[in-house]
Amino acid sequence: MKISGVDIRPGNIIEYEKGIWKVAKIQHTQPGKGGAYMQVEMKNLQDGRKTNVRFRSADTVEKVRLDTAEYQFLYEDGDMLVFMDQTNYEQITLPSDLLGDARPFLQDGMQVKLELWEEKPISVELPAQIEAEIVEADAVVKGQTASSSYKPAVLDNGVRIMVPPHIESGTRIVVDVYEQSYVGKAS
Repeated sequence: MKISGVDIRPGNIIEYEKGIWKVAKIQHTQPGKGGAYMQVEMKNLQDGRKTNVRFRSADTVEKVRLDTAEYQFLYEDGDMLVFMDQTNYEQITLPSDLLGDARPFLQDGMQVKLELWEEKPISVELPAQIEAEIVEADAVVKGQTASSSYKPAVLDNGVRIMVPPHIESGTRIVVDVYEQSYVGKAS
């Protein structure tokens, strides 16, 4: 589906220069002289390159529709990850760098969504929030509890995040996977 360059939105998947790109940020600019344009920051889903491109309203790009499929994470094999299709039980092996910063949050048996383009997986989407356990939390500094300050803590997967002062080691919390931030205590 062709769309105008000024209709591009964050999260769109577009075809540009024979590659598949995910739009990260946009900025609509109207200079005093000349026509308006859309400054688009995007990431190539095949090789991970990032670029900034200007699109004018006369420019058109192909918006790509990706198929999604539910998969279950089975195990890690070196730097490869093995997933199983939930419908036909076929297994697929993907490189772990496909997950990017969310990789430490992948847990055994976790349900994930794979985005497929022309039947090839190009991205793995984890659940937005997961439960994790605090294994190490700094002590509260006297007077720190009065303000809304946070303290550093380490999760059971090794990721460091900031938590409220009342969170102690051994507490189970809910973490935002993509922001890598504290959401609340697990129930």
